[in-house]
Amino acid sequence: MSDKPHHLLLVEDDAELSGMMKDFLTGKGYQVTIEADGLSAIRRIASEAYDAVILDIGLPGTDGFSVCKSVRPHFKGPIIVLTARGEEMDEVVALEAGADDFMSKPVRPNALLARLKIHLRRFDLHPADSSVQPADIVVGDLSISLGSRSVVVGDQPIELTTAEFDLIEYLARRAGSVVSRKELYVDLLEIPYDGMDRSLDLRVSRLRRKLGDDPHKPTRIKSVRGVGYLFAK
Repeated sequence: MSDKPHHLLLVEDDAELSGMMKDFLTGKGYQVTIEADGLSAIRRIASEAYDAVILDIGLPGTDGFSVCKSVRPHFKGPIIVLTARGEEMDEVVALEAGADDFMSKPVRPNALLARLKIHLRRFDLHPADSSVQPADIVVGDLSISLGSRSVVVGDQPIELTTAEFDLIEYLARRAGSVVSRKELYVDLLEIPYDGMDRSLDLRVSRLRRKLGDDPHKPTRIKSVRGVGYLFAK
């Protein structure tokens, strides 16, 4: 892997806050570009190369939800959404728009750094020698290519975010076995389990829809009441 620092786009219209966040992240070895306007952020992401985007919701020009939804089809890196409103619906909308993670303000710098490292590490998993590719995972008509981080159901490619790909890979590797919510939470998010946090449930729900799984009677990703999830063989 290159020693070149990861380049982050920080989209935040509070100049004092964005300055402090940039100083903190720069001090941790990242290259940080600040953008304060939603429409300008869309243009930047389309024309410049960033490894990850940290995106506030309340922006001039257009809000963070619209930015995320607009860039997600072509931007494959992690998008971490920040909001000061602390409403559960914001998290739902952010995930629906294609965000990989969601954090409420005031954001603790070290917590943000930890989430950022997790997402970037997973996104950087491609081997340096492109001739050596990990084996695919095949479960029924679903095929997961680990080298290209892509998913196909039948002959239909499925567009997934980084977090959604990590989730389906994790479940598919354990197809036929029940995975507890706690196990899924700790292994994927790499933070202590919070039984009140519904972020993984929301990701499972969104993943089901993308896979064409009936949300009321799912046959591919099944809920096991009081325990967790089962990826059916």
